[in-house]
Amino acid sequence: MNRVNETVRSIKPVDFSLEPSLRAHLDRLTKPPKSLGRLEDLAVQYGLITQTTRPRLGKKRIVTFGGDHGVAAEGVSAYPKEVTPQMVRNMLSGGAAINVLARHIGAELCVVDMGVDDPLEDVTGLVRRKIRAGTDNIARKPAMKLEEAVQAVEAGIELAIEAARDGVSLIGTGDMGIANTTASSALFAVLLPCPVEDITGCGTGIDEARLNHKIAVIKKAIKVNQKRLGDPLSTLAALGGLEIAGITGLCLGAASLRIPVVVDGFISSAGALAACRIAPEVRDYLFFSHRSEEAGHALFLRIFKVEPILDLRLRLGEGTGAALAMGIIEAAVKIYNEMATFESAGVTDKS
Repeated sequence: MNRVNETVRSIKPVDFSLEPSLRAHLDRLTKPPKSLGRLEDLAVQYGLITQTTRPRLGKKRIVTFGGDHGVAAEGVSAYPKEVTPQMVRNMLSGGAAINVLARHIGAELCVVDMGVDDPLEDVTGLVRRKIRAGTDNIARKPAMKLEEAVQAVEAGIELAIEAARDGVSLIGTGDMGIANTTASSALFAVLLPCPVEDITGCGTGIDEARLNHKIAVIKKAIKVNQKRLGDPLSTLAALGGLEIAGITGLCLGAASLRIPVVVDGFISSAGALAACRIAPEVRDYLFFSHRSEEAGHALFLRIFKVEPILDLRLRLGEGTGAALAMGIIEAAVKIYNEMATFESAGVTDKS
């Protein structure tokens, strides 16, 4: 657990003392003050995270974590678990939605096997960090051992360190794992906290009867694992997923390195929430990309008091919302850096 503890200790709170200088520069640009709305706020947040009044744009990287879930055996998803490795293969061949959007915004896509229940021996381009072949069924026992959750978090931290070495200045999160909305809903219910009924949605498109069953399964999982829910990391091990723990580690590692993280949707928010419960300072290093159509995501955003960048009724995951928001954040920083000031353009400011 040393790597996790060391990383947490190295995370410094965001220093907001630069905010007046950042906003003063924006007000000198050739536009009425605050007329670019949230773009200005995003540019300020990026500058504060990276601690400079001349924010630099480097590479963009989306890290999509894959992992299977034992709770899929409870019939909580509309799709069978073999879809997880099938979709990982689709991503590696360039055919998934996240591939299209990553190409569109000029971001690298890093597909990581954290716990897919398939050896995936016949693929190339996969980042192999497999801890085990899927989690156990949380309705019957803990998802994983504490040391396995720690290994998954450490893998996410290492991926953040690799991104920093590669000159990445903006990281997006993504996920792939059948039944991971069930694990995420359980985590939200405990870590927010909130009622299971309010946070649980239809995931891949289940009907009302199966939704009620899913709620019952999550309640059972919380009851079965009640004694293991004493702290955020133990809760992540008991109820989460290997890909969710990877996202948690990525958020922790990026915050320790002052790299902004663009959080995708429902699943990624569960991993980000766990990171914030482990190290509250992480919160100010995160951009929340969009409001997912998954029912409970709006509740999380409201309770957590964050405003997402987009609301496009997305509920796919993979990092798709993060990709779109990364383009907007990049645009905001370019506005800050490249737009003329009243003085440099010879434009008369307001009287």
